[in-house]
Amino acid sequence: MTSPYAIADRFRGFLPVVVDVETGGFNSKTDALLEIAAVLLEANGDGTFGRGETIRYHVKPFEGANMEPASLAVNGIDPHHPLRPAIDEKDALQNVFREVRRAVRDAGCTRAILVGHNSAFDLGFLNEAIERAAIKRNPFHPFSSFDTATLCGVAFGQTVLSRAVKAAGLPWDEESAHSAAYDAEITADVFCIVLNKFQPIFEVTRG
Repeated sequence: MTSPYAIADRFRGFLPVVVDVETGGFNSKTDALLEIAAVLLEANGDGTFGRGETIRYHVKPFEGANMEPASLAVNGIDPHHPLRPAIDEKDALQNVFREVRRAVRDAGCTRAILVGHNSAFDLGFLNEAIERAAIKRNPFHPFSSFDTATLCGVAFGQTVLSRAVKAAGLPWDEESAHSAAYDAEITADVFCIVLNKFQPIFEVTRG
């Protein structure tokens, strides 16, 4: 018998996984995927949620990838730095997906659903990388996602991540921002705050 607060029951069998990518531009078809981070969520016995494990990788640009200087200036990534611990795009995705599939299985869910701040951006880059790498076992829903920009607009009246974080009562570290791991973790924290804020409404609607 499952817990009344099992994560599988909260999201119709989906497991929310917070994802952030750092890239060489805004065009998912042509621009490099340079970092990826995925944050797993943990469900508590009282129906609240918190941040769990972070999976993160630096990614080597795919052959022929475009990298806009303006984008690299924002995220501070030097793709060709000799000490950058980057791995091939396919290896990074397979490593992330292995952990996500395990989490889906352990939670009794059917598949993962991407959570991101302006999630269409992250999902677009993820899907293009999956296609380039010819990966067949994608644990994520291919087009549905949870967008924290929308959720934070509803909950806090803010859609910019840094402002939403502050409105949620959390500290914002400007120097750490624009790394995939930091952005994914702080987005996960905000997502959990929103979920927990609306938990009483969910209690009423679930009967």
